[in-house]
Amino acid sequence: MKPKPDETYDSIKNIKLFQAKTGYRFSVDALLLEDFICCKSFCRGIELGAGSGIISMLLAKRNKSIKLTAVELQESLAGRADKNVKLNRLSGRIEVVNEDIKSLKKIFPSGKFDFAFSNPPFRNTGAGRLSMDEERAVARHEIKITLPEIIDTASYLIKNAGSFFLIYHPFRLVEVIVLLQKARLEPKRLKFVHSRAGEEAKMVLIEAVKGSGAWLKIDPPLYIYEKGSEYTAEMKKLYGEG
Repeated sequence: MKPKPDETYDSIKNIKLFQAKTGYRFSVDALLLEDFICCKSFCRGIELGAGSGIISMLLAKRNKSIKLTAVELQESLAGRADKNVKLNRLSGRIEVVNEDIKSLKKIFPSGKFDFAFSNPPFRNTGAGRLSMDEERAVARHEIKITLPEIIDTASYLIKNAGSFFLIYHPFRLVEVIVLLQKARLEPKRLKFVHSRAGEEAKMVLIEAVKGSGAWLKIDPPLYIYEKGSEYTAEMKKLYGEG
């Protein structure tokens, strides 16, 4: 299996994957979210917005007993994710579904999954500059899907006491918590990600549990860089270098 002329052939940890040269490419967000996800053996999970499939593949390699459904709206990305799953010999454990997240209630029964996870678009269409590349624009901005729709769908798909994991920007954290609670997803664990010690948080990792009571744990923060531009020990471990 070889990359197309418009693709690159990359590797991260124990995963090999094809990515677009100029379209959507995974970022550190994917590694942070995969590392944050906690799931028991023999569970069934669903990814809402799979991109190239990197998070589902890393998670499946980490926990060899789980089965995952990776949902991706964009046909080009879904096709690439499916090819990556086959490349890593994970076809029996990861099913790639080329579908609109908003349509999943018509496809799956309520409570089918033990957990769900998503690295959703951070910005609404009026915030920030839209990329000229459609893959990247749809992945970063709420063009095809909104945050309320993702959260509502996640709540429908997971069983009672199931978990929903996501990574988001802190500037919309209040909005996220309100939407989660409205969908009966109670935030249980937060982890803030900073570029460096002493700087404001750039991202926040959230675990919410369906139908749970109100209590919240704040994990120790994660710092991406040391004082200079070198990765911290925790980040090196995420990249498989530690």
